[in-house]
Amino acid sequence: MNTPNTQNAIAELDAEHGILIDGQTRGAASAFEVYDPATGRTIAEVADGTVADACSAVDAAHRAFGDWAQTSPRHRSDILRRAFDLMVADTERLAALICAENGKSQADARAEVGYAAEFFRWFSEEAVRTGGAYGVSPAGGTRTFVTHKPVGVAALVTPWNFPAAMATRKIAPALAAGCTVVLKPAAETPLTALAIAGILSAAGVPDGVVNMVPTTDAATVVESWLRDDRVRKVSFTGSTGVGRVLLKQAADRIVNASMELGGNAPFVVTADADVEAAVAGAMVAKFRGGGQACTAANRFYVHASVVDEFVAGFGAEVAALRVGPASDPASEIGPLVSERAAQRVAAAIDAAVAHGAVIAARAEAPAEGWFVAPTLLTGVAPDAAILADEIFGPVAPVVVWEDEKDLLRWANNTEYGLAAYVYAGRLQDALRLAESLDAGMVGINRGVVSDPSTPFGGMKQSGLGREGARVGLEEFQETQYFSVAFD
Repeated sequence: MNTPNTQNAIAELDAEHGILIDGQTRGAASAFEVYDPATGRTIAEVADGTVADACSAVDAAHRAFGDWAQTSPRHRSDILRRAFDLMVADTERLAALICAENGKSQADARAEVGYAAEFFRWFSEEAVRTGGAYGVSPAGGTRTFVTHKPVGVAALVTPWNFPAAMATRKIAPALAAGCTVVLKPAAETPLTALAIAGILSAAGVPDGVVNMVPTTDAATVVESWLRDDRVRKVSFTGSTGVGRVLLKQAADRIVNASMELGGNAPFVVTADADVEAAVAGAMVAKFRGGGQACTAANRFYVHASVVDEFVAGFGAEVAALRVGPASDPASEIGPLVSERAAQRVAAAIDAAVAHGAVIAARAEAPAEGWFVAPTLLTGVAPDAAILADEIFGPVAPVVVWEDEKDLLRWANNTEYGLAAYVYAGRLQDALRLAESLDAGMVGINRGVVSDPSTPFGGMKQSGLGREGARVGLEEFQETQYFSVAFD
């Protein structure tokens, strides 16, 4: 999808002046390159923001906060709804930008734009549903009013794997709650965020409410925000390792923190599961976005009585996958985001094979670009190294199980607890297994768990807090109550 139209869309962003502060774009002393993962070629140069830019962004957000917090919920709602309409109308341009800088297939990119836009619509509806309570104190003589207010300036840090959806999933509830924001998009994929910032401006977001600082010095920029007394919220999506660092920094000032971190999702197939449906679900759960998703199925636990049938069906689907650049509309799987990522995943496959795993099926992949062929591995031991961490690539290792106690021990033997998937014939069995899994989200007989109306988040070291649903708005609010003398 890297066509002349895509090149025009990139040029129109004026990425060399991609720092957005108080409604104005600006350049920087230096710029960094953004690459097309399908070719490794440079497609844009983006202003490389500094700590000084980060401080200016907070200045603007702090100035704008008072007026935005006092803006009526209905007005904030109307702006977010306009942003939804504008984003849907702009699907092709946004999808082209995602394809160009992230490498997703056209189908995956368009699906992400639709998902991302839905956060604007969902939180436009939640913005006007202000919660509260009124009651008589137990001792009598007073009345209690419970209300909510915006937490303040929010620092948002987003990853490269969903450059549109991770931005809107944070910006939409922050704005709905009455917060102003400073955003640091991933250096690999800043172009989509620039386009979304333009959409928000066109929708009527006032100057200073949304500010953005693309940078290659992420650690220093974000640390400067966490040290600033005016920043009262941090929302981060990324690796567990970086999340630990940010939480330590946030602790110094007791900054309200939401963390959506790593995952290592088990995909369980029971003896009485609909194997055909499980294969279809596995294809979505594993290969959407090339497996570069924190919710991606990472470990496949298949009952011994159905493993041959599952592997045969799954393997046929994996081998048939069309791998290629997004410029080819037939491509179903694109490249990984960087050469380093591709090398890491390829090395994980080689190490698994060296320790006894068997490549049961593999698709074909182009030699040029940062591609890794989708691969199905069998003969994987329950304690294999490839099961220990997020693969973040198109690799599906299968482990055979027979005893449910072993299954649950293996599935829960990880520091992560974000997502899981269960395919079972009896709903009662599926629910029982789901309740026994240490995961914040469980797809039962389906390969997708993400939805703006649901509380997205994990257990253990997969994060803190939730995004989406009503709770996603509450993450950007402080609860306040008034105790009123009544006698």
